[in-house]
Amino acid sequence: MAETLRMVVAVIGNVASVSLYAAPTVTFKRVIRKKSTEEFSCIPYIIALLNCLLFTWYGLPVISYKWENFPLVTVNGVGIAFELSYLLIYFWFSTAKEKVKVAMTVVPVLLVFCAIAIASAFAFIDHGHRKLLVGSIGLGVSVAMYASPLVVMRKVIQTKSVEFMPLPLSLCSFLASVLWLTYGLLIRDIFVAGPSVIGTPLGILQLVLHCKYWKRRVMEEPNKVELQKGSVEKVDIEMGDVEKGNMEKNVTIRSNCNS
Repeated sequence: MAETLRMVVAVIGNVASVSLYAAPTVTFKRVIRKKSTEEFSCIPYIIALLNCLLFTWYGLPVISYKWENFPLVTVNGVGIAFELSYLLIYFWFSTAKEKVKVAMTVVPVLLVFCAIAIASAFAFIDHGHRKLLVGSIGLGVSVAMYASPLVVMRKVIQTKSVEFMPLPLSLCSFLASVLWLTYGLLIRDIFVAGPSVIGTPLGILQLVLHCKYWKRRVMEEPNKVELQKGSVEKVDIEMGDVEKGNMEKNVTIRSNCNS
């Protein structure tokens, strides 16, 4: 029964996590459409990439006992593909200065992961110490990944707009945190459950901000439409006055000519 429950939670957790990794596709459709990265940051995606690499490695038999953490391998393997795709799109549409920033951040991150993988595979002969090394580093990176939206949340509070904090991303982050917290507690693995201890309350905070500022956005939208409508009407009136003035001027000229 306990094994079945763990498997069910793991499967649902995988679905939620894949949804979390897929959620930024909305953002990157906008980047591709506008051919600009605007004010979006690449840092959350770089941290997420490192997190996926570490926990994929953590779930492999090199670190874990056989395939005890196979669900981590599947979901984080998919995450690697998503995060790499996002970074490539971001790199392609960013400015020359931003391209340098992305490269100078991604390359050291990949080198750090390679160093961790080599050290864990060859410096320790038992799985316990390997899990301790990779799990501890992965725990720290996961906390950073879940904390990275704090920068965006600060911007939301300052601008009173959730434009740069998509709702699908916040919702999937919350669901994935709750499910992996549950799974980690069921298998009694602090390195799996630990990140979600931070991720769950941060996910709740993001949803609260959406509830608060989404209503404001909905209320302001009709005013914005009315303002645009008023501007159009004003332009039409002004254009009408100009055309009327031109007609009167032409009539005067013709009258003078006839005289």
